[in-house]
Amino acid sequence: MSIQWFPGHMTRAKREMQERLKMVDMVIECRDARIPMASINPLIFELAKDKPKLIVLSKLDMSDPKATAEWMKQLSSENTIVMALDLLNDDTRKKVVDGCLLVMKPKFERWKARGIGARKIKAMVVGIPNVGKSTLINQLAKKKVMTTADRPGVTMSLKWANVHPQLDLLDTPGVLWPKFDDPKTGIHLALAGSISEKVLPIDELAYIAFDFVLKHYPDAFKTRYEYSGNDPKEFFEHICKLRLYIKKDEFQIEQAYNTFLRELKQGTLGPMSFEYVQDLA
Repeated sequence: MSIQWFPGHMTRAKREMQERLKMVDMVIECRDARIPMASINPLIFELAKDKPKLIVLSKLDMSDPKATAEWMKQLSSENTIVMALDLLNDDTRKKVVDGCLLVMKPKFERWKARGIGARKIKAMVVGIPNVGKSTLINQLAKKKVMTTADRPGVTMSLKWANVHPQLDLLDTPGVLWPKFDDPKTGIHLALAGSISEKVLPIDELAYIAFDFVLKHYPDAFKTRYEYSGNDPKEFFEHICKLRLYIKKDEFQIEQAYNTFLRELKQGTLGPMSFEYVQDLA
């Protein structure tokens, strides 16, 4: 499977981000806790590699708790702090501000040594589409300052938000890279909903998703769909019967594909992660 998605506005955003990075002290990188590796953008990694970084693993409530705990250990480093959050329910504002202050501490000390007084932190929020950047900023600001939607590529321009007495944030469009070197990256992005459904081969992705859930979370089939078999064709026909996706005595299989993939990415099947630390070996 080859998945590519790089709208024109994202090419422009990359150029603008290069300029805006000169204006910020640090980077807050939003990633999807279910796909911590696939939701890294190599372009962002390259452009912001020298900046202090706070990684926010969003959608904690939708991810496998054990897998997320392992990823937090794996991704932490001297210049990087990692936290996993349910952006809508956790004490997001306090945790993120505290994280920014902590990751900026070495820089504050260097400023102090040079006689530069403390000032407000300017941070850029970056990430791929649909990982929660705008939701994060809205939670920090305690009001709606960014447009959000469950659709890739909604945040279309660069916007500043005054979210805290100690923190200003710059939101950026979600940027995907032009080509995925590893086909698994595209698959994981698709399963999590970070790629527009319009560019996906729906039947192939649905079968891949079925195999994944069968391998890692088989109980979800019985809990959600009252299905206990292991045949994908039979499973999608079962969904058609269950949801009445039948027209003129024919199964509307594509509806079953869409339902399964939508419920998978929305977390309706239960907490799941699509990537694991042990897969790095």
